[in-house]
Amino acid sequence: MSEAPPDLSAFLGGDRGPYRSWDAVNRPMIRHWCEALGDDNPVYRDAAAARAAGFDGIVAPPTMLQAWTMRGYREQRPPGSDNSDPFAVLAALEELGYPAVVAVNCEQEYQQYVIEGDSLYYRSTIESISEEKSTALGTGFFVTELSTYYNQRDEVVGTMRFRVFKFAPHPRDEVAAPAEASSAPPAVRRMRPVRNQDTKFFWEGVEAGELRVQRCEGCHTLRHPPSPACPHCQSLDWAPQAVSGRGQVYSFVVMHYPEIPPFDYPNLIALVELEEGTRLVSNLVGVSRHEVRIGMPVQVEFAEVEPGFHLHRFRPREQG
Repeated sequence: MSEAPPDLSAFLGGDRGPYRSWDAVNRPMIRHWCEALGDDNPVYRDAAAARAAGFDGIVAPPTMLQAWTMRGYREQRPPGSDNSDPFAVLAALEELGYPAVVAVNCEQEYQQYVIEGDSLYYRSTIESISEEKSTALGTGFFVTELSTYYNQRDEVVGTMRFRVFKFAPHPRDEVAAPAEASSAPPAVRRMRPVRNQDTKFFWEGVEAGELRVQRCEGCHTLRHPPSPACPHCQSLDWAPQAVSGRGQVYSFVVMHYPEIPPFDYPNLIALVELEEGTRLVSNLVGVSRHEVRIGMPVQVEFAEVEPGFHLHRFRPREQG
């Protein structure tokens, strides 16, 4: 890490792009997205339903906005794209001694639906770079990129602000230093979940050792994660319902890098499909990354991961 905070003003502003999509908005990608999220809105899969709703054809879920223009593993961009790095500031910070990065938040706004056959591209600018900040993770900079998305008619279809923290982690001996050492930073704690009128019931259930999901009072559909309205009938009336906590691994990832305190690595994160049909994301314990598999039966358990802080997690369940 540099001794004095670097001057990053040269990276602010600017207009990079266009960054084009490899493929036009298409039905297979929409279908895969909707299947993964359990979204059965007919305007995303049925042309007649989409026209009845006032569209010219099948539309894509607005939340797919970024997916259309993402690069592949080979980091290649389609013909006609700008080949420069929209986040060049991160590479510069890495050279200056800030090697770690963590996503902070993402904000999307949608101006209009994109329709099957549309070709999208986006332009990028670095909207802000904070002063050097010291956090529980380390010392670094909050960088915000603004991406503006267009269709083939150069109409704005949406925007996305993506904020990351590029930082130099605290030395491990500092993180693990005893609390009585006044010069040491406090021990890194897990982020606490946001509790509001929609999510409070879930975390109260975790503290009581009970897994709960929302049940729509209009059509009785179970849903998770919590939301104010039913995606099926749009009813605003709902009630909490306890579920069995039994399910199977629907998908999983193994997090290796960057290592963020206080998590243990490699970190197994699973998307669990419950017997009741809903899915939720949670940690998977009691199994190595080499043994976990899609379809593995699992059972929820509750653990006090820090004094006074309880979390749900899943471990393999014997069949029978």
